[in-house]
Parts: sequence; C-alpha cells; structure tokens
Amino acid sequence: MNIPIYQLDAFTDRPFGGNPAAVCLLDDWLPDQTLAAIAAENNLSETAYLVPDGDRWEIRWFTPKAEVDLCGHATLASAAVVLRHLAPGSGRVVFRGRHSGELPVERDGEQFVLDFPSRPGREVPVTDALVRALGATPVAAVEARDLYAIFDDAETVRSLSPNQDLLLGLNDFAVGVTAPGTGADADVDFVSRFFAPHHGIPEDPVTGSAHSTLTLYWAERLGKTTMRARQVSERVGELHVKLRRGDGGDRVMIGGHVVEVIQGTLTI
Repeated sequence: MNIPIYQLDAFTDRPFGGNPAAVCLLDDWLPDQTLAAIAAENNLSETAYLVPDGDRWEIRWFTPKAEVDLCGHATLASAAVVLRHLAPGSGRVVFRGRHSGELPVERDGEQFVLDFPSRPGREVPVTDALVRALGATPVAAVEARDLYAIFDDAETVRSLSPNQDLLLGLNDFAVGVTAPGTGADADVDFVSRFFAPHHGIPEDPVTGSAHSTLTLYWAERLGKTTMRARQVSERVGELHVKLRRGDGGDRVMIGGHVVEVIQGTLTI
C-alpha cells in the first residue's frame, strides 16, 4: 500500500522552525494499530491522518505513543496540504475530529487560521509536587485538559528545565508553563512551553491546542481579545490568537504560517 505523506513545519515561516507534523492521506481508515505504528515510525510530536468525508475531511492525530483528542499544529499542517495541493482554489477547509467536532481552517494571506473550541481552565493550588517537577515556583496554576503553571516573567519560562519523571505524576495529559511577554519577549503578549512525557514528547515545540486554554486565560487577564503569542521552545513558534465570544460558546482563532519540507510516499 502506498500512502501520500507530507511533512510540514507549522507556526513558522522558515524550514526547521516551529513544530513538524506528518500528514497522511488515506482513502479509508486503517486499523488503529497501523496508524499508531506509522506515527511511531515518523517519531514526530504528531502524525495527522485525513480521510475524505463529502466536502469535509475526517481527521485523527497520533503521537509516537497515543492518539490525542485535539492537535493544533498538525491540523494547521493538514489545512496547508489540502488548500495548497488538493483544493488550491479554495480558501477554507473543514475537518471533523472524533472528539472535537468540526474544525474549520481558513487561509488568510500567507497564513492559515484554526477555528478551535475554547477550553476554560480553573485555578488550582500550586502544589509542592509541581514546584519540584518544574524546579521553580509559579504564582498560580490553572487546569483544563492540561495543567498550566503561571509565571510573572518570560525569562523564567525560557530557563526552566523540568524533571520529566516528576512531570509524569502531575497530570494525565501534559503540563504547560506560561508568562506575560517581558524582556526579550516584550514584543508578544504571552509566552509558553509545553511538556507531554505521557505521550512520548518531552517538550512539544509548538502546541496549538494549548492555546484553546491560554488564549482565554490571557484575554481575561490582559483585557484584550487579539494577541500575539510565542512558544519559546528550542525551535520557537509564532502564533496570532483571537478570542471570539458567541452565544454557542467561545471559539479561539489560532493563526500561523506553515512551511512544507518533505513530500513523498509511505509504503507499508
């Protein structure tokens, strides 16, 4: 079986920056164990699989160790594949996730913009276990799908070197850290990093889905709904985010560039 496969760097305008994702185009769903094996072989933070469904695409995301319920950078990469290669005359594509519903993505000039559900967090105590795992004391902690530690300055977020073994005991999914944009990062509204050892990802380079929570948190704290964000991993990711209020629930717009680096065929 030959499967078209692309590898793209999301939330960056240069090769080898942002977060790499693989996108595989399927006619029908393969067994889950095959999808998991391909993701492990790719060994990227996420591999996205697309199956056509009328005028939409079903989408699933796998890390090297597990399937996840929502992934931002691999959805952004998938939109770039569809809108550049499969439907180049279109400015919009709609994906459908099994656990996340419809996920529209629009082309905005050279960028692509995700339309994601918001994931409000609730404040939780800063525990000794969190402090030990991060090696620093946050001023607050917020939990949604993931656990987020809040700091006062961006440099502290940049300098953290968490204990991966201790992170495993904090949350079933992942742990993020965030701070307002200060110092060298004063040109953005907030920064973040994201650690997912449960899923074989010591540090995720750029985490679009985390901004479903971070955008809402910082919008309320900073009193603004349109912001620039930076994920200060080694590869660095640049994001433009916007909180959109609505009667049907809040949505988060997450925009960024995508650079294609590999196009080929996977043979299994």
